[in-house]
Amino acid sequence: MTDPDSLPDSVETGDQAEALVHSLDAEGSAISATPSSPNFRWYVVKVTAGREDTIRESIERRVRIEGLDSFFGQIYVPVEQYTERRNNKNVTKRRKLYPGYVMAEVEFNDQMLYLFRETSGVGDFVGGGVNRVPQPMEVEEVRRMLRAKGEPVVTTVSSKPKFDVGDQVKVKDGPFSGMDGEVKEILEAVNRVKVEVTIIGRALPVELEYWQVELI
Repeated sequence: MTDPDSLPDSVETGDQAEALVHSLDAEGSAISATPSSPNFRWYVVKVTAGREDTIRESIERRVRIEGLDSFFGQIYVPVEQYTERRNNKNVTKRRKLYPGYVMAEVEFNDQMLYLFRETSGVGDFVGGGVNRVPQPMEVEEVRRMLRAKGEPVVTTVSSKPKFDVGDQVKVKDGPFSGMDGEVKEILEAVNRVKVEVTIIGRALPVELEYWQVELI
């Protein structure tokens, strides 16, 4: 297994999103942001929250069975490792960065669209519609979502956030660091907040720790 602490925190980019960064999927396998084919691009796909890993496995299995490997590169469930401080003890955990979404590197065509749409638990490509082709992710967006941190962040659990629903906040840590968003929901049971940011021109809700955002 690749050691998360050995992964780079920055990448180089090119015309074909030729990033050199590697990250980890939910199984701990290496994921490369370097395109597997000039025709491949990264897309965000809406899926049923809590089923991200099984949906990824279903899509990979269907690609093999239907012989669509030439149109399919990778599918990735973004996760991160973090250290939480509770009762004066540090506990290292892993969590999904974007519950309800996966990233897919594919050659977008009718065959791949049908495969995804006909897989149980898959909604649609973010930004796409019945008569609208989704826009692929920009290079910087791919870099943000695949970026691996070095040392796990140590956080102290806070029971009370310093903001309310509807407040404008800035993300100060994580893949969306530096981006502004609106607080949509405060998840007090897990000490997290749901913030709506914009990716490829579309609103995307992401869950963050209280300390990862600050009021603007």
